[in-house]
Amino acid sequence: MDSGSLGTFLPLILLVVVFYFLLIRPQRKRQQEMVRMQNSLAPGAQVMTTTGLFGTVVRLEEEDVVLEVAPGVETRWVKAAIGRVVTPVEEARQDGATDSTADITDTGKDDNTSSNQS
Repeated sequence: MDSGSLGTFLPLILLVVVFYFLLIRPQRKRQQEMVRMQNSLAPGAQVMTTTGLFGTVVRLEEEDVVLEVAPGVETRWVKAAIGRVVTPVEEARQDGATDSTADITDTGKDDNTSSNQS
């Protein structure tokens, strides 16, 4: 093989390396984190499914999770359908976050002009 043919294949090799580091490797890392999260589920955890349904984990079975979506309403989901564990708002506020609506003061003046009509 001469240097001319190596120069021809070098851009192709570099393209494969770039695809690996920019696409394949990060996707594999996200999949591993998702599997780790799904395997660490425990009863009482608040979760959101991949379809956007919020619920509380009631019990875990082999590959299934039973979620309580409303008081007394339980649904069965595959572990792979759990998108993320949701942190309750109260815990986030204890970490130092403040509620922006608590800083707003009511002046008692109403900007609604329809009630002032005679």
